Amino acid sequence: MHRTARSLVKKLGSVSEITRSEALAELRLMTKNDEESRLIIAEAGAIPYLAETLYSSSHDSQDNAAATLLNISISSRAPLMSTRGLLDAISHVLSHHATSSSPSAVQSSAATLYSLLVDDSYRPIIGAKRDIVYSLIEIIKRSNSPPRSIKDALKALFGIALFPLNRASLIDLGAVGALFSLVMKDGRVGIVEDTTAVIAQIAGCEESESEFLKFSGVKVLVDLLDVGTGSSERIKENTVGALLNLVRCGGGGVMREVKEMRPGAVEGIKDVRENGTAKGKSKAIALLKAVEGGAKKWDFAV
Repeated sequence: MHRTARSLVKKLGSVSEITRSEALAELRLMTKNDEESRLIIAEAGAIPYLAETLYSSSHDSQDNAAATLLNISISSRAPLMSTRGLLDAISHVLSHHATSSSPSAVQSSAATLYSLLVDDSYRPIIGAKRDIVYSLIEIIKRSNSPPRSIKDALKALFGIALFPLNRASLIDLGAVGALFSLVMKDGRVGIVEDTTAVIAQIAGCEESESEFLKFSGVKVLVDLLDVGTGSSERIKENTVGALLNLVRCGGGGVMREVKEMRPGAVEGIKDVRENGTAKGKSKAIALLKAVEGGAKKWDFAV
């Protein structure tokens, strides 16, 4: 396997486009089917070549390079993050999502980010790349983005939002408006579930209150909780988490809207309290304290 990896990586530097294309296809297949091959291929020096290929005008080559990077990232994140220019190459693919990049390469690149973001030490690094964050937001804003691209972009945004100091940047780059627009316009359950998961994270910062009120975010979240809306359990849990984070981090405006929510939404919170996951139940209990009055911000620890 070591010999094969070295041979294929050597072919990536060939002057022959056919030779390079064949090597890319083989590397993609190897890293897909053999977990042990991923680190071996990375150590053989493949990643700089793969990153460079993300700039290729050939969709086949771009697809294979992006998919191979994704496969490697599942098992070996450090070699990717230590490769100079890798994040810039991923940014290039994402920033051209509506023009020259292939949809499959965009999806693999966003999924690679999500895979890298599993390691919490990489969250501030990737979150500091405003060009990447901006492109991910643009993907979810674009009305004709493929559903798979939207889902992969949402997962990457979720990973970025897990680091608290990234949330203000997400707000500054327009994430809140894009996310609530997606909730309002996209009826696909899976998309709304992933969108509300990102919203719940972004809600957990001081800057969230004014931005959420600007886009009637609290009202949208309350609508999702209403038992008459028919939201999935995951959507309701995410919504409870978002409202609780807003109450914790926000001021009187949010608290007033939360306390004024209609009975159907309160029933939705109670449903999470009774039927949700352990985390969902504890958040629902804390949110109900706020809705019913008498709770202070410091009472909401769960």
